[in-house]
Amino acid sequence: MAIILISRFHPEDWVRAIEQRLPGQRVLVYPDIGDPAEVEIALVHRPMPGVFKQFPNLKAIIGLFAGIDSMVSDPDLPDVPFARMVDPLLTRDVAHYVVFHSLRYYRDQPRIEANQRAGRWENFGPPTLAFTVGIMGLGEIGRLAARMLADLGFAVRGWSRTPRTVDRVETFHGPTGLDRFLAGTNVLAMVLPLTAETTGIVRQETLALLPKGACVINAGRGAHVVDADLLAAIDSGHIAGATLDVFNPEPPPPQSRFWSHPKVTITPHNAGDPRPESIAGVAVENIRRARTGLPLLHLVDRKRGY
Repeated sequence: MAIILISRFHPEDWVRAIEQRLPGQRVLVYPDIGDPAEVEIALVHRPMPGVFKQFPNLKAIIGLFAGIDSMVSDPDLPDVPFARMVDPLLTRDVAHYVVFHSLRYYRDQPRIEANQRAGRWENFGPPTLAFTVGIMGLGEIGRLAARMLADLGFAVRGWSRTPRTVDRVETFHGPTGLDRFLAGTNVLAMVLPLTAETTGIVRQETLALLPKGACVINAGRGAHVVDADLLAAIDSGHIAGATLDVFNPEPPPPQSRFWSHPKVTITPHNAGDPRPESIAGVAVENIRRARTGLPLLHLVDRKRGY
């Protein structure tokens, strides 16, 4: 039986990493599907809608990246076990991204860089002590980022859909906790899954609840943010700046104001680039589990959307 790889992200690296751990295993690379009846497991990253209908004997779908929202919304997604990817190195990298850009805002680095470009020498004193980072999303990535920030001495708060407890982090949950979470957050960092409830969660109403001068970091999904509302909040001075790693659409179109806005930092969806040599270990364990009837690691709850 065969494994099909559906990914435009360096497929040769994925094939090599899987075959090293499963000697003799045949890994097909889409669209070369051979006999579709022989395909029992799909390793996927952003597959096109309806692609799974070609494989009548599919036993499992294993995501290669953390984000699986596009697959969950596919009406033709077959009723087979479906796992998302949780990889320690990928988790660490995204947490580092959140910490790095939180530090940039804490130390006023964007303002320092603007002064350099303007040829202006300005020492505006030490950072404020009243500075809280709010993590929106307390899954693996959010919890690690929160712990790293707490280790650095930051006041940290977190928000999630359901109650979560994280050492040294003030936590909030659900719609009733969102307003209080936002009101005390100086840097809002998003590492949420994308669901119907979190689509557009950063919009005019929620941005207005942040303290004046707050900053936004989005390492989650582009659709979490209503772009026009974020730009309006920055232009008004209520939001001091934004760092965006994800967009809707992606990349942003050439006419997008994000490209040239002096208070916006764009990164090319690289907060957590996957390493096939690391992720392959988790994928192979799930391949073994699928073939022996064991529950997959990091199984997706389709009703929740992650």
